[in-house]
Amino acid sequence: MQENQFHLFNTKRFAPLFITQFLGAFNDNVFKTALVMLVTYDVGLRAGFDEKMLVNVAAGIFILPFFLFSSLAGQYADKLEKSAMIEKIKLVEIILMILASVAFFIGSLYMLLLLLFLMGTQSTFFGPIKYGILPDHLNQDELIGGNGLIEMGTFIAILLGTILGGLLILADYGIVIVSLLIVLVSVSGYLSSRKIPRATGVAPDLEINFNIFSETANIIKKARAKPRVFLTIIGISWFWFYGATFLAQFPTFGKDILKSNEQVVTLLLCTFSVGIGVGSLLCNKLVKGVITARYVPIAAVMMTVFTIDLYFASSSLSSPLSNIFGDLYGVKDFISKAENLRVVIDLLGIAISGGVYIVPLYAIMQAESDPQERSRMVAANNILNSLFMVLSAGGSIFLLSLDFTLPEIFLTIGILNIFFAFYICQLLQKDEMPAMIQKIIKFLGGANNG
Repeated sequence: MQENQFHLFNTKRFAPLFITQFLGAFNDNVFKTALVMLVTYDVGLRAGFDEKMLVNVAAGIFILPFFLFSSLAGQYADKLEKSAMIEKIKLVEIILMILASVAFFIGSLYMLLLLLFLMGTQSTFFGPIKYGILPDHLNQDELIGGNGLIEMGTFIAILLGTILGGLLILADYGIVIVSLLIVLVSVSGYLSSRKIPRATGVAPDLEINFNIFSETANIIKKARAKPRVFLTIIGISWFWFYGATFLAQFPTFGKDILKSNEQVVTLLLCTFSVGIGVGSLLCNKLVKGVITARYVPIAAVMMTVFTIDLYFASSSLSSPLSNIFGDLYGVKDFISKAENLRVVIDLLGIAISGGVYIVPLYAIMQAESDPQERSRMVAANNILNSLFMVLSAGGSIFLLSLDFTLPEIFLTIGILNIFFAFYICQLLQKDEMPAMIQKIIKFLGGANNG
């Protein structure tokens, strides 16, 4: 049993893949954040567009390819040799980043949005390979640890890319610095991808269905035919719904509820990202390398506990009038107040619990999918992840239209999460399931049959 996953960094079968995916996630977020900042403060204003509308359009443009092309990406990942595919995808990234640099310099909003769509497409094709290739190169008792490291790396890369993209693009010579950075990182990602060991296509005779709509329906149907695999996919998608709700609301939450500036918003992002990373690493310690859902329902319940406390913590903050000068709090003033530290601790607890929750689900999905269609199962997961993230945005907009406060929105999804905790208990084997939970599930099943 592998309790220490860090040995994987010393192996050629994992380290190059980790570096490649880390640099890719970092580059995605540097580019996306730089674009959003330019849209908000420069290019969008000069073009005469509403910056809030453009920011939402940009988010939709990046996620759209996951709906459109995941089915195609999953088919190719099952059919072709995976390491060669990754090399080609990373080569395309270099081209896109060079074009993005040109778009930054000429200030072309439409070109930047087109490139954002193409970056989303590139990420769409990389996703099924990234998760599909892990079982090819890792032992069964290394899957939990490997997925934990991938999740940790992804969230840290998102955090670093988001912070640097926002800080650099509006600085002096920001366009030059960001352009050089994204090109150099894409080249580095390509070079690391060349070190990834071969992983022969598992379904070389697969006939590619280019009808993306019928194939999307087909792979969702395939996933539904495998109840445990589909259950993990729903569980993973709910995690992205939950996480997306928090991440999207942090800027407004920091400004309107915490009465704090962008430094505190960055603190919240850091806390959440680091927490996911800690939870992802902690998971392997808990299960000792065994692929099990034993701690998933417990982690889900803990997410709810910390979310409910976040509601009470943020609802009981001192009146904004306590800041007599009317200024937004910076980090130093913010963390000097115990009631604010409670908010940070709650967010950290949610994130750590989320890391423990998500890692086993990825491992179960990989281990229990048929090898010949594993990447298509990952593609089905990506499609539903994207759908749940869109539902997250739509749900938040709907609740805000009903005059819900942000703490009330957090409370709402925290309560909904209880139902998902019981739902995900279906993954547990009988020897993993506490007797009380067995009785509840049996009762709910009898009620449904009735």
